Formats: sequence, C-alpha cells, structure tokens
Amino acid sequence: MILSGGTEEQKRTWLPKLARTEVLPTAAFTEPNSGSDLASVQTRAVKVDGGWRIYGQKTWMTHGARADVMTLLARTDPNQPGHRGLSMFLAPKTRGTEDNPFPDEGITGGEIRVLGYRGMREYDVAFDGFFVPDEALLGGVPGQGFRQLMATMEVARIQTAARGVGVAQAAFDEALRYARTRVQFGKPIIAFPRIRAKLARAAVMVQAARQLTYYAARRKETGERCDLEAGMAKLQATRAAWEVADAAVQIHGGIGYAEETPISRILLDARVLSIFEGTNEIQAQIIARRLLE
Repeated sequence: MILSGGTEEQKRTWLPKLARTEVLPTAAFTEPNSGSDLASVQTRAVKVDGGWRIYGQKTWMTHGARADVMTLLARTDPNQPGHRGLSMFLAPKTRGTEDNPFPDEGITGGEIRVLGYRGMREYDVAFDGFFVPDEALLGGVPGQGFRQLMATMEVARIQTAARGVGVAQAAFDEALRYARTRVQFGKPIIAFPRIRAKLARAAVMVQAARQLTYYAARRKETGERCDLEAGMAKLQATRAAWEVADAAVQIHGGIGYAEETPISRILLDARVLSIFEGTNEIQAQIIARRLLE
C-alpha cells in the first residue's frame, strides 16, 4: 500500500523499517458492521490542528497490541457516500505489553480468542479521539483510501493462496507420514485402498493449488491484470487447505482429534483461510463477474 500510494517521504520513513522488521504493522479496516463491505466503514477522522482525531471501532486487528503502525481506514468526509469519503492513514502507535496492550491516549481494546492461528492474536479496538498527525495521511490527499486499499487486494489474495498451499502441504505431509507408520491388521494403513485414494486426491489438490497460485503471482509480477487469477487461486488454495487437512485428520483416526498432534492444529489453522482477505464467497463473485465480462 505504501509502495503504490504513499508519498516519497512516507516511503523513506516506513519501507526500510518494515523491510528490516524494526516495526510491525497492523491493518485497521474491518468494523463490527463492515466486513466484506468496506465502503460502509463508519470510523471517522475529524480534522484538527496538526492532524486528525479518530473516533470509532475496529475489529480483527491482527497483531493489534504489539504493532507499531496501523494502516487505518477512516471516513474523512461524512458528506461523501460510500467509498468516496474514505481515507487511509499510516497511524503510528506505541507497542503494547501484556499488562497494558494499548498505552496510547484515545485507544482501548481487548483480544479476540480464536480457534486457530493463535500466534497472530486478534483484537477489538475502540478509538476515542486518538490523534494521527497530518503526515500520516497516505498519499497526502484525502478521499483516496478505498482506491489505495483495493490496489493491494490482488497481492493480499495471492499471498493468502500461498498460505493455503503451505497449510495443505503440511497436512498432506502429516497424513503421508502417519499412513506409512501406522500399522493395523498387520500392515501400514497406506496399504488400504481408501487411504491411498484420500492421499492421491490430496496430492492433486495441493499441486493444483500451488500451480494456480504461481500463475497468479507471475501475472501480478509482470504487471498484468490478475483479479480473476488471484480470486481463483485464493478460492482453490484455501479450499484445498481445509479439505486436505480434514482428510489428514480422518487418516489419523482418533489421535488426529487430540490437541497433542500437529494435524489437529493444522486443521484449525486451515479453517480461517477461506474467510480473511475477502471471503471465498466474495472470490466466487469476482470470478463470476470477470467471466461474464
């Protein structure tokens, strides 16, 4: 987002720090009543001397407490309907601690307990006059926030597809290892046709998702339009992650349902992939619209 929409000063300020992992970013887009429909965001940015005051609520802020900067989508012009009144901010914040997750004035929040993906940690956050300086307005021009965000969606969906490929591959590896070593009725369970069939289907799904993801990434890298390909990759790879993980748990049998096994965690981590960075229902809508064109 900074590369495509930021000022030269914003690029100099943030990109080296992000590349060196000196700062951790978080996205503050989603609201309790604005998930896939980001054009309906209600969080307000009110102009004051030297900057803006933020009022509203965000949810599903990944790394929210320990982040150093927020890409914050807020409505700077309440008279403009839909996406036209939205702006994006590179809003600096103080990194929180376990005892004080949000030390800055005007911002409070709490953790959302989730089924999987627990290492990232998600937060509900409320803004009540949180101050953001003028230089934090992405691109320096208000009203461009939705366009700036949409420009990053292809990348976001391709990298989510890549996550799906990785999770699907991990699930397949666990299933194959277990099927080779688990002995029942005097032989490894991989000898049984139904187990082999599950593994074969899983292998095909992983490879198909991988190649589709590579294809979308190549198109993006060469500057071609790839919303169709990115949507397809995200849809297929995240579905593969869940289906392969589910099959892998089935191959494990009862032990696959135990928290002590890696495959149980893989299954939980796989579930969320079809939801974030645009739900798979949204991807299907994008694909259908492009096909109709």
